[in-house]
Amino acid sequence: MPKVDLRGRDLITTQDWSVEEIESALKLARRLKLKYRHGSIAPLLRNKTFFMLFYAASTRTRAAFEAGMTYLGGHSQYIDVSTTRLGAGEAVKDVAKMYEKYGHGLGIRILDSAIDYVYGAGVSVVREYAKHSKIPVINMACCTYHPTQGLGDLMTTQEALGKVKGKKYVIMWGYSKSFRGRCSIQEEALIMSRFGMDVVLAHPPGFEIDPKIIEASKSNATTTGGEFSVTNDLASAVEGANAIFPRNWASYGLLEVGASKFGKEREQELHERYRHWTLNQEMLDKMDSKAIVTHVLPVLREEEATNEVLDGPHSVIYPQAENGMYSKMAVLAMTMTGKRN
Repeated sequence: MPKVDLRGRDLITTQDWSVEEIESALKLARRLKLKYRHGSIAPLLRNKTFFMLFYAASTRTRAAFEAGMTYLGGHSQYIDVSTTRLGAGEAVKDVAKMYEKYGHGLGIRILDSAIDYVYGAGVSVVREYAKHSKIPVINMACCTYHPTQGLGDLMTTQEALGKVKGKKYVIMWGYSKSFRGRCSIQEEALIMSRFGMDVVLAHPPGFEIDPKIIEASKSNATTTGGEFSVTNDLASAVEGANAIFPRNWASYGLLEVGASKFGKEREQELHERYRHWTLNQEMLDKMDSKAIVTHVLPVLREEEATNEVLDGPHSVIYPQAENGMYSKMAVLAMTMTGKRN
């Protein structure tokens, strides 16, 4: 593998990094995982500070970044955007330049209710911070991408399936009474297609994702010898699959105009038409006998998938959540110091 140097690099989507750079990050993530379990992680980020600016709530992302910085000998600073002056009209440029002077990395999380679900509103803010900041800006999830999640999910898939090239990976829309944005869905489509998997995106009519993400995923697949397809036929999608990711996301119509304008009741009515889009044991039995069930969490139990499936032997949701921490640690170490050991 050629020498990789990611010092000072932003990570807004995994598409911004080459396959070699991604592989280098995952190699470090796997090494950090072993060192963590042996209690021998080197303080690669001693005296380094990572500012985490949260416009939106988080369970795992915040905890993983905070724990990861601690294990690497550094410090993470959680900042709830409501406690800043951004809401009073302070410019993103000024905030970005300030954090640049105070620390060594900046994470931004802005999605879903924080932007009224308007697609594109979150990633534009992340890019604005990156434009004005000289320290690396890490996208901790926006309306469009969730790169550190994608890295951890690929790591988990490789651990569970071995060589992933040619394996069938299904991204499945899952029924829910509530709804979320597409960031994890789209990042998954992008990164899995870059590693030669046969990615199938299965969803009901009206729940299409960004056409540009579809185009990029197809291009990725062509380059790597994989396939990328979209279907409204769930039964054919799960047949013989090696991995499946059942997750809800909002309709195309809502994400175009936002939840307030589109109407939450109207959105819920759309979801109720597809209550049968729930991953259950009957569907799982149609997949490969060694297939895995993935999820980025939080999973909406008995909606997106049944408890039987989520707590069964095919589920990797907890190892996946753990790997998310190691992937984040690797990104922090490589972008803030360039170190790979």
